[in-house]
Amino acid sequence: MLTLKQIYDDKELVIAGLEKKHFTGAREAIENVLALDQERKNAQQKKDAASQEMNSIAKEIGKLMGQGKKDEAEAAKAKTAQLKADIKTYEQEMDAAAERQTQALLQIPNVPYAIVPEGASAEDNVAVKVGGWNFGEALKGLDQPAAQAFSKDGNGIALKDWPDSENPEPAFAKLPHWDLAKKYNLIDFDLGVKISGAGFPVYIGQGARLQRALINFFLAEAAKAGYTEIMPPTVVNAASGYGTGQLPDKEGQMYHCEVDDLYLIPTAEVPVTNLYRDVIVDEQELPVKMCAYTQCFRREAGSYGKDVRGLNRLHEFSKIEIVRIDSPEHSDISHKEMLEHVEGLLKKLELPYRILRLSGGDMSFTAALCYDFEVYSEAQHRWLEVSSTSNFDTYQANRLHCRYRRQDDKKVQIAHTLNGSALALPRIVAALLENNQSEEGIHIPAALQPYFGADMIR
Repeated sequence: MLTLKQIYDDKELVIAGLEKKHFTGAREAIENVLALDQERKNAQQKKDAASQEMNSIAKEIGKLMGQGKKDEAEAAKAKTAQLKADIKTYEQEMDAAAERQTQALLQIPNVPYAIVPEGASAEDNVAVKVGGWNFGEALKGLDQPAAQAFSKDGNGIALKDWPDSENPEPAFAKLPHWDLAKKYNLIDFDLGVKISGAGFPVYIGQGARLQRALINFFLAEAAKAGYTEIMPPTVVNAASGYGTGQLPDKEGQMYHCEVDDLYLIPTAEVPVTNLYRDVIVDEQELPVKMCAYTQCFRREAGSYGKDVRGLNRLHEFSKIEIVRIDSPEHSDISHKEMLEHVEGLLKKLELPYRILRLSGGDMSFTAALCYDFEVYSEAQHRWLEVSSTSNFDTYQANRLHCRYRRQDDKKVQIAHTLNGSALALPRIVAALLENNQSEEGIHIPAALQPYFGADMIR
């Protein structure tokens, strides 16, 4: 959550950032937080004044008794008793104001960085890089000035200005992955409906082997990049959900085990980042770099249409997550390294991709800066999101009480947290199947072949 220091240092900047995220009632929400803080301070001042008066009177009681002024001493005792009761009342007022303030802060999203584009929706996201295919073809349909700005200046192109058709027509009509899954007996969507429901596919034979190959490949690449592998639980308590910001923002999207008040994780970000809840890390240990493979569970309430066909949107899926804990001075470098890591995976998988800097209106509740990676589906003729890589600044760490101790002056500061998908499997599998199909079968990228054990699905 936002820190009071952020708000007091530049209230107007915070409000402008929240409005950039299209947070309704931004000014009212911030003014309410400040009013509650003043209420807490007023109670604190009353408590301090009462405590000081009580201590002063207590010192006089002994003197009064020694002077034989018993009635005055008894009156002083009665006064201290009343002050003690007042102090308890003031403490309760302080605690109540602080709790209301915390609850108010939990409802306020993170403030985006200045580099985040203005915009209300995904159409305003800006493509900052494209790779994995002929660059000229990728920009086909753009006017010349826009193409030059994208390729030379790195300004990016808003998705609303992106051409409808990026790729040349394939040599033969390509099947969507749900048809390929049936043709090669890789994934049974109907069987998943039978045993669980829609959005819970069953992977079979070479389909299951492809899943395992990708998991092992992604984990091996993360290990090479210096990430420590974690195997966390896939259910978490509410405190963990609040720590990383899934609660209260995404409560309706999480599967809730009501009897035990536990939640199935929507991403390994939740349990892995919470390893550092209430922890102080020495600065020389930063950045902490962790990765985890888990199953992920998302209700995806209200999803429908072409976006949910096949593997495009599932209730349960496999994902490898990378997480970092870092200092404010280094977190920007960490974010860039994470982006390079995800891009490197897509290059090794030989997939066409683009990198998007998300607009204020399309960012998550908790992110200060987020980049999405999308791969192109040659059969569906559309882009599929496969990773979101975010810097949360101090927002999660403040909720988590995740801090680090500076090496020079030993001061304890709030850390920065970052995470990213590296990678989510379903749409990677969809793109691999669709883009690599041929009349002989489905080609497996060279980097994946040692993990899959073959060069083709037949």
